[in-house]
Amino acid sequence: QVQLVESGGGLVQAGGSLRLSCTASGRTFSSYDMGWFRQAPGEEREFVAAIYKIGVIKNYADSVKGRFTISRDNAKNTVYLQMNNLKPEDTALYYCAAKRRGAYENATAYDYWGQGTQVTVSS
Repeated sequence: QVQLVESGGGLVQAGGSLRLSCTASGRTFSSYDMGWFRQAPGEEREFVAAIYKIGVIKNYADSVKGRFTISRDNAKNTVYLQMNNLKPEDTALYYCAAKRRGAYENATAYDYWGQGTQVTVSS
């Protein structure tokens, strides 16, 4: 069992930056691929970024490429999402998730989810 706790969300003006963190319980963090997803009101949950177990391979949604960076520190059981040049359309509840296998962009492949942290970008 893995428990995930996100933090770092908040209110920021367009063009600003935030860094989200997600800390996992347990001693097997490095055996999981980690992903960030987001869900805006009335919208489906969408993939944002993923990072594989040892952090070499990363994937991003086209909408965030060049602006967001995913990273992980396996010694701290933590995955990060650095978000720069934020836009109002980035406003959503951001979730981190963990999986052992399956497609990185597929939410159903993830076994564990955090409770989410709200990001609001004002214009």
